[in-house]
Amino acid sequence: MAVMNVTPDSFSDGGQFYAGTSLNLDSILAAVEGALADGATLIDIGGESTRPGASPVSQQEECDRVLPVVEAVAARFDVVISVDTSSPEVMRGAVDLGAGMLNDVRALRRDGALAAAADCGVPVCLMHMQGEPASMQQKPEYRDIVAEVKAFLAERSAACREAGLLDNHILWDPGFGFGKSLSHNLQLFNALPHLAETGYPLLVGVSRKSMLGAVTGRDVDQRMAASVTMAALAAERGAAILRVHDVRETADALAMVAALKKEKDQA
Repeated sequence: MAVMNVTPDSFSDGGQFYAGTSLNLDSILAAVEGALADGATLIDIGGESTRPGASPVSQQEECDRVLPVVEAVAARFDVVISVDTSSPEVMRGAVDLGAGMLNDVRALRRDGALAAAADCGVPVCLMHMQGEPASMQQKPEYRDIVAEVKAFLAERSAACREAGLLDNHILWDPGFGFGKSLSHNLQLFNALPHLAETGYPLLVGVSRKSMLGAVTGRDVDQRMAASVTMAALAAERGAAILRVHDVRETADALAMVAALKKEKDQA
């Protein structure tokens, strides 16, 4: 899954598709074309930054950022479009224009989001986050990080089923970096096989995140090696989707993981 943030303030790639204060659709379409050539099979479009300390944007502003991009990508490319949003209006509008997946960091807890997702009828990814982006990294605490994340996602999955979503349309994202310390993130990562045993496909997004910088000491633009390494390890631990910035390098790593698995299975 290739990250396409159409925001001015995302932590790693904010503003890259802007010409002044306006979105540049041509640059976005060129980036999507490049990502597909590099091996992406999903494109994740987001119009609200959820980096630590980020402030929310209005649904109208998010619609203005996201919907023209979804429409343009859907018209030009045969690819699954995922929309990274918590806003009901964005969900409905994006799916109407061709989006095929909803990726919500708030796990459909915003007013109206659960009903909107049920009406849309497309797969949804539920993510765990403690708190809100503006404050989530201010001393997050857990008694048992793995048990609490698993219980939260199970509860949200039950709410989705009750609202009418199909169980096989639900994916889980442990929410690396969202209200979690470095130790919390590492514990969760080691527990990916346990979470995968639930049967819900896992989406893992650690690309360029601060947890990698905390370990390596690298700035955000120097974390490719760590990002690719973690993507390969996540695939080995049962992740179904890897949400990444560096598509070509990650695709190469995943090809090697797949080759090793195939050889092992045939032995």
